[in-house]
Amino acid sequence: MITKEEVLEFQKNWGNGIVSMSTTYKNGGNFTEEAIEFIKRLYAYETEKVLFKPTLATDTQFRLDKAAALSYFVGSNPNYSEDNGFAIKGWNSVNWENIGIKIMSDCAICMGNYFFGMEGKEDLKVEYTIVLKKINGTLKMILHDSHLPYQK
Repeated sequence: MITKEEVLEFQKNWGNGIVSMSTTYKNGGNFTEEAIEFIKRLYAYETEKVLFKPTLATDTQFRLDKAAALSYFVGSNPNYSEDNGFAIKGWNSVNWENIGIKIMSDCAICMGNYFFGMEGKEDLKVEYTIVLKKINGTLKMILHDSHLPYQK
């Protein structure tokens, strides 16, 4: 069984990972290796199909393998020319606002907004739905749908 505390800890770790990759990039470190570990640690690509719809993806909307997810987070993949590296944009905070968390045995469904902070700019509000599954005692993302709010 998954607890709400485990879900909140997962979200905190995901946000911290995004901020860490931005910091590593800014400091000239190996952000690509960090992104590979981030994906391995938090997404279930190693064990099953992951449904990932990233926020800033239009040409290739869905990222169903690790290479596609990595490209979204750090860019530099000629197969995904629209990718500029979401995780290395200079984020210094990620704050989650869960509208709901539904726990069903070994899965948790979460929906809400998260806010990406960058020094000197207004936070970027993004809507999300994620599904987490407990695999070998560890929460991993099996669905990640993220998009900008509708604009009138």
